[in-house]
Amino acid sequence: MIDRLPPLALYVHVPWCVRKCPYCDFNSHGVGRGADLPEEEYLAALIDDLDADLSLAAGREIVSVFIGGGTPSLMAPAFYRRLLEALAARLPLASDIEITLEANPGTLERGRFAGYREAGINRLSLGVQSFQDDQLAALGRIHGGADAEAAIEEARDAGFDNLNIDLMHGLPGQTVELALSDLDRALTFSPEHLSWYQLTLEPNTEFHSRPPTLPEEEVLWDIQDIGHERLEAAGLGRYEISAYARPGRRARHNLNYWRFGDYLGIGAGAHGKLSTWTDNGLAIERRWKARQPEAYLRRRRDPRGFVAGRATVEPDELPLEFAMNALRLVDGVSLATWRAHTGYTPEVMASRLAQAREKGLLVEDPGRLQASPRGLLFLNELLALISEADT
Repeated sequence: MIDRLPPLALYVHVPWCVRKCPYCDFNSHGVGRGADLPEEEYLAALIDDLDADLSLAAGREIVSVFIGGGTPSLMAPAFYRRLLEALAARLPLASDIEITLEANPGTLERGRFAGYREAGINRLSLGVQSFQDDQLAALGRIHGGADAEAAIEEARDAGFDNLNIDLMHGLPGQTVELALSDLDRALTFSPEHLSWYQLTLEPNTEFHSRPPTLPEEEVLWDIQDIGHERLEAAGLGRYEISAYARPGRRARHNLNYWRFGDYLGIGAGAHGKLSTWTDNGLAIERRWKARQPEAYLRRRRDPRGFVAGRATVEPDELPLEFAMNALRLVDGVSLATWRAHTGYTPEVMASRLAQAREKGLLVEDPGRLQASPRGLLFLNELLALISEADT
């Protein structure tokens, strides 16, 4: 039984980027280089959006802030200084709050990182994806390998001591050697965190409609196996399907998602999850904001406000909702935590747990739901097995 509200985080979405990448299914809108973005209007809208959601927070402490996109580094440091000042004036912030900004190497002007650090950003996530120029071109990226290295060095010079590098593998035409070369180059910068994920062809993307030739499955297995060993040997422990971190440097904001925490979402297309107490116990609502940037900005003058939709998470949806997040974690969750969040006891799912263990998808631990290495690779199969009660 849940006896307290979960931690509360804040997600801020900046929807613009220089060019939409062919693999990207996020709410991002290419504007070209040198575009005159409506910074003042968007900042005002974000603050209005936050004000409209304050009653949902009810004075709860904000444990982390994540500014994603799109490409948030298109906005000037002063934009974030003013945004964070507005947040601090409205809600209590944890004394050790983690504030992450996503940045792309190809959108940076010299000296911006120092400005972001001074504005209050204390964690940087760099969308490197690869250090190979031809691979970056195949991905539609606007930066080269030298740009990525220069951005990392500038981040360090600016005082960022909590740095995530985003890398992709399984890229068009990529060999095991090329994938490991990317990892090795990233590790020379001793990042505190590394997100290392396989390219997938998502619906509603250019790559989905015109798929490139990706490596054979055996090559993908070799990349994952050897790469995992190399990251672990470098002191970056795997704690989620595609996330590796040094001790004490796991991404708090993402952990809050995976542990089924709450979060406010402000900005065009931002999603939020909020828990509240009702006479019937804990109620969970998901809500999302107007997706198109122009429509979102118009909502400032619309009596409907910024919310484009909302949905209550029904009790029978909780097992899958919870499992989709928690079982991404390498450590999984205790059965007591599973029961508290879903209402399912081990008894009502005994045969399903047995099936999952027989298939090698779960670790043999009677007190935990923990995906095995195979289970992490075939997570959808595991989710289908354990997210329903026995009938």
